[in-house]
Amino acid sequence: MLKRLSIQNVALIDSAELEFSPGFNVLTGETGAGKSVILDSIDFVLGAKADKGMVRSGADACFVRAEFTAEDPAVKEILGEFDIEAEETLVVSRKLTADGRGSLKLNGCPVTAAMLRRVTSLLVDVHGQSEHFFLLKESNQLKLLDAIGGAPVAEKKQAVRALVAARKEIAAELSRLGGDEGERARRLDILRYQIEELERASLREGEEEELSALRARYQNAEKILDSLKQAREYLSADGGGIDAARGAQRAAIGISAFDERYRALGDRLENAVAELSDIAECLQDFADEMDIDEREATRAEARFDEIRSMKKKYGGSVEAALRFLEEARAECDLLTDSGERFRVLTARLEETDRALYSACRNLTQARKQAAASFTGRVVAELKTLNIPSARFEAEFGEYGAEDVPHATNEGLGGVRFLFSANAGEPMKELGKIISGGEMSRFMLAIKAQLSAAGGIGTYIFDEIDAGIGGKTARVVAEKFCKIAKNVQLIAVTHLAQIASFADNEFLIEKREQDGKTHTTIREIGGKERILEIARLIGGGSDHVLAHAEELMSEAETYKNSL
Repeated sequence: MLKRLSIQNVALIDSAELEFSPGFNVLTGETGAGKSVILDSIDFVLGAKADKGMVRSGADACFVRAEFTAEDPAVKEILGEFDIEAEETLVVSRKLTADGRGSLKLNGCPVTAAMLRRVTSLLVDVHGQSEHFFLLKESNQLKLLDAIGGAPVAEKKQAVRALVAARKEIAAELSRLGGDEGERARRLDILRYQIEELERASLREGEEEELSALRARYQNAEKILDSLKQAREYLSADGGGIDAARGAQRAAIGISAFDERYRALGDRLENAVAELSDIAECLQDFADEMDIDEREATRAEARFDEIRSMKKKYGGSVEAALRFLEEARAECDLLTDSGERFRVLTARLEETDRALYSACRNLTQARKQAAASFTGRVVAELKTLNIPSARFEAEFGEYGAEDVPHATNEGLGGVRFLFSANAGEPMKELGKIISGGEMSRFMLAIKAQLSAAGGIGTYIFDEIDAGIGGKTARVVAEKFCKIAKNVQLIAVTHLAQIASFADNEFLIEKREQDGKTHTTIREIGGKERILEIARLIGGGSDHVLAHAEELMSEAETYKNSL
């Protein structure tokens, strides 16, 4: 239930605070006073698309805050998913700046608009003058019918969902087996060619890097050989590095008897001579190895090209190509031994299809039972709403066992609502036959049935009384009172017959001050409420005031009788 609504800087509203009560609440006021602003603010805080045009002129931002009682376990479960602590009061707040930036919070925790709507859709049901477009879509009609069907439909729908998932899994495995014998044979030929090509290539990780280094040496062989020879000459030639080191060693040995440090220096020079001699030999060995074998160079180049080709064909890297080889071998083994597996899966698929067809029939039957009861109740409501010849049915699509491959989690066949408001007129789809005034009463009949089923705690009606009056208006008011016995109801109305039946009334007024227009909202009662009912009737004469008091007295008597 919506307990409190705070609005700041939305359109013509500077600041407003509304405290709603259980039961039937109405919003009244002159046309253009700002009743739509209240509903726009509610839509905004419930997660509707934000429009920066709603920010009051001259303000930096607008802000709406709504407080709900949140006892629904489904709401608490979703809050748990969002890691938001569930409390007795759920606070939803939303801010939008003049440059289009916004923020949304649930119990002080930032959320996205999608997260917010998941919660608020369980709290409030808003019926506007264009909401019937939702009901004109057949997929939404099916959702509505399933919600009405409750647990019996939900259980059968779950059975369909499980079988659809099982069928998809079997079909996927059959697809991996390659379909029929011919398709599997063709797939095996391709796999065997790929496996043979990769096995012949004998790829190994790191080989490409080795070949790249070898190719670099071949391409720079002359430069490498010259450098090796020069380095050896510097060490081994007469008077070169090694001779110089030996001379230094002899000089150090000559004075080693005079100081331990001189002896240690001689030992180090001896080691240096040995190291330089070894380096000289290595340089000679490297030079000897540089005898280029053209055939080996050609082979290395060809191998390098082969590796690059395999990489290009099988994943872009040696690692990917080796992984492809493993997967190809596994698939080849599977297809080679697939005959028996294919027969087993085919039998399982046939068995699953039979079970799925039966589950779809069971689901359809449960939906038909729910539809028969629901449409009957709606027709009874419509008769009291001055559509005495109303007929309303749910038409289910036909299907057979051959349609099972097209089954979804929703089953097969689908449903569409058919309606006729007048005797002798054929039943047609809602969008092709129902008028605006009839649609308002039709939706009211739908809501009356849904409210009795429980769930959502607040229903909001935006001028659902458009196009009606007189006796029908009185019946609509009585319907509102009945709905308000089960849920909180908030309605915008221009009709005195409806406003007089409200438990609480809020007056919306527009005034000018200091060159600016302001909208104010306040709860009214007593004499002030009688004056507002009289205004809705059409004047303020003594006769109209008496009529207003009479309407309110009749309304009170009716409410006490419920």
